[in-house]
Amino acid sequence: MGKLVLVRHGQSPWNKKQIFTGWTDVSLTGQGIEEIQLLAKKLKDINFDVMFTSRLERARTTLLMIAAEQKNTAIFIHQDKKYNTMFDDQHNVPIYSHKALNERHYGLLQGMTKEYAREKFGEDQVHEWRRSYAVCPPQGESLHDVYDRVVPYFEENILPLLQEGKNILISAHGNSLRALIKYNDKISDEDIVHLELAPGDAISYIMEDGKLTKEKGEHEFTRPMEWQ
Repeated sequence: MGKLVLVRHGQSPWNKKQIFTGWTDVSLTGQGIEEIQLLAKKLKDINFDVMFTSRLERARTTLLMIAAEQKNTAIFIHQDKKYNTMFDDQHNVPIYSHKALNERHYGLLQGMTKEYAREKFGEDQVHEWRRSYAVCPPQGESLHDVYDRVVPYFEENILPLLQEGKNILISAHGNSLRALIKYNDKISDEDIVHLELAPGDAISYIMEDGKLTKEKGEHEFTRPMEWQ
C-alpha cells in the first residue's frame, strides 16, 4: 500500500508581494521556512522511498527541509531518467527533479504585481487568465497546458512506484499540484479553477487496489473550493 504526499512549497517573497512568479526562481521567506519546518515534523514518521520536485529553488528547498527530518539520507539524482532500482537502499532516498513539475509559466505577467496587471490589462482579463482552465496569459501557459505536462510525467514515472507500494513525496507548486489533484480526484474543468492550495499545504493519498484515495486524517485537504 503506497502513500503519495503532495506539498506546495512554503511562502516565497513574490507570494508575499502578490507578484506573478511562474518560472522565476525565488527562495522562501522566513515565514515560508517556518511553514515547512512545521510540516516536516508532521511528515517525519512517513518513510518515503522516493521524492520528486521541480527545477525551481522554492520547491527544492521545501523538499530538502522535509528530507532533513527523515530517518534516511536523501540524494539528488542528476538525470532525467525513470526511477532506477540501483538506488534501492534503506538508508538512501533518491530525489528526482524535473521541469514537468514546474509552476505554470505566466508569460508576460511574470514579475508583475497582480495589482499592476489589473491596472494594465483590466480586472476581468486578468481574472480570466488566472482562473480559466484553458485560457493562457500572453506567452504563457494555461492550467490545461500544465496538466498536459504534469500528468504524463506522473503516469510514467510516479504512478508505477505507487502501484509497487512505495511512499512518494512530491514538492511542487500551486498549479502543478492542482493539475495532479484534478487528475487524481477527477475534478471537472469547471470546478478545478476554484481550488486553491496555500503555501505549505499538504495532501496525502493512499494507493489501494490500483486506486488513489485521499487519506483521512491530519494531512487531508479540506479547504472548500472557492474564489481566492
